[in-house]
Amino acid sequence: MRHSLCSLLVAAIAAVLAGSRSFTAIGEWVADAPPHVLAPLGIRRDPLTRQFKPPDEATIRRVLEAVDANALDEAAGAWLSAQVNATRARTRASPRRRAALAGKTVRGTRHASPGGQAVHLMAILDHQACAVLGQVDVDGKTSEISRFRPLLADLDLTGCVITADALHT
Repeated sequence: MRHSLCSLLVAAIAAVLAGSRSFTAIGEWVADAPPHVLAPLGIRRDPLTRQFKPPDEATIRRVLEAVDANALDEAAGAWLSAQVNATRARTRASPRRRAALAGKTVRGTRHASPGGQAVHLMAILDHQACAVLGQVDVDGKTSEISRFRPLLADLDLTGCVITADALHT
């Protein structure tokens, strides 16, 4: 059975949003999801039996391990930014766009790095859309200050007020 990359990613995201915290839990969530949930996720149906055939845990694991996380993050951020701009244009929202920039250490990631240091990310959030427009990894050898400009470089921030920690002034 072949599954599209998009359906695998969307199914994994839905499982994580529902509380799954491991590849096994993601696979179990997808396997247990009812047809009315699998259909919008793009999960394939068997053409003969018309039954949904969700991907197994091994397929989900293999795909998620192979995906370039930075490229996916950039694509998702660009898409969200375009959606925010399109919504603002349609609704004639307040002319002053607002965004917040903050860094956070991700819980439960200490075991994932070779040095035992937890993953630290810096992200920018659009207040109106409640959407993260972009994020960058802040490794232990740099600081948020050095990652500030690269995070904002590809975003259209015309007329935007950005709030950030005082260390960025």
